[in-house]
Amino acid sequence: MEISVLEDSGYALTVVPFETMAEGGLWLLIVVVVAIAVAIIRGGRLANLGEIELRLWPLLIIGFAVQTASAFVPAERSWSAPVGIALLLVSYLFILAVVIANRSRPGMWLAGFGILMNFSVIAANGAMPVLEASASAASGFNAQVAINDFKHVVLNADTRLMFLADVIPVRFLWGTGTVISLGDVFLAVGLGRFLESELRRPIRWFKHGVPKTTRTGSANRT
Repeated sequence: MEISVLEDSGYALTVVPFETMAEGGLWLLIVVVVAIAVAIIRGGRLANLGEIELRLWPLLIIGFAVQTASAFVPAERSWSAPVGIALLLVSYLFILAVVIANRSRPGMWLAGFGILMNFSVIAANGAMPVLEASASAASGFNAQVAINDFKHVVLNADTRLMFLADVIPVRFLWGTGTVISLGDVFLAVGLGRFLESELRRPIRWFKHGVPKTTRTGSANRT
């Protein structure tokens, strides 16, 4: 989420970055690292990461590419908001398709619910609503918060599905923070469960099955 913090410098309010794009997904990266660490402690194998197989996995790459493209939509144009939000929603559909195709895998249902929650609240409001109080808490309660990008709107009485909005503050140890949604929590837990399951899989000695042996020599004698 692109949020800026207005801090009092003693003379005037200046805008300083509250959260960069990388920090916005940092909490999810932390969840992934913790899930991998827990799986290894419980006997998992890091080498299993290279053996993860997903159905329709190319759609995952397309989904992330479309979502990345939405970040480069110029904010000052009149068409920026509808185009940016459309790209974001389309990216969710690609990712959700991969989740549905692999729904039998551990954690995928949770991840799917999380993606659907985020999709629903963004589609209902035309952007992701953000609770200002939560953004202030994530900043450390030492500044006013201004939400200044077209992908996010301030949560108010007119917000639809407000319980799915960005309302959960996350504060990092090094002094920055972010605000996440209930859908983000479901997505993180589902992804963590999936990774732990994959890392704890038994070793597959025959990855492509046992080759069939050909019968050589003469036929059985009668």
